[in-house]
Amino acid sequence: MKHVITLNVNGDSYRIAVDPWRTLNEVLREDLNLTGTKLGCGSGDCGACTVLVNGKAVSSCLTLAVEVDGKEIMTVEGLAPSGEELHPIQEAFIEKGAVQCGFCTPGMEMAALYLLKQNPHPTEKDIREGLSGNLCRCTGYNKIVDAIRTAAEKIQKK
Repeated sequence: MKHVITLNVNGDSYRIAVDPWRTLNEVLREDLNLTGTKLGCGSGDCGACTVLVNGKAVSSCLTLAVEVDGKEIMTVEGLAPSGEELHPIQEAFIEKGAVQCGFCTPGMEMAALYLLKQNPHPTEKDIREGLSGNLCRCTGYNKIVDAIRTAAEKIQKK
């Protein structure tokens, strides 16, 4: 039996009927066509599917859609909602060359957003710990750490 839920995603509200076993990742990608959130491992180990739910970083592949009924969800598409201007995290990833194949980038950026909201002045150790649930197959970690450090500086200047 399907459940009718309301998802508040990137400032927009969606009322949708879902099977109780469908994950948030499936609903975001397949029903709402928000394909920035990736599905990597499907077991919460790689971080490619990281989104924010009520401001907290979660693995959307492990979160059932019915669990987030009525909650605020932010995907990578919500970082620059106007499409006119990039978020400082996105700018920094480009400037520092932190994007290689790009598969991990959405999850890394969402994890970085969560980290910087919790700790606006992170050390390198803080950044590495904050990203510990996100894997980069291209091993671009040094550039990713540099990008997050740069993003923190950009956000402080705003």
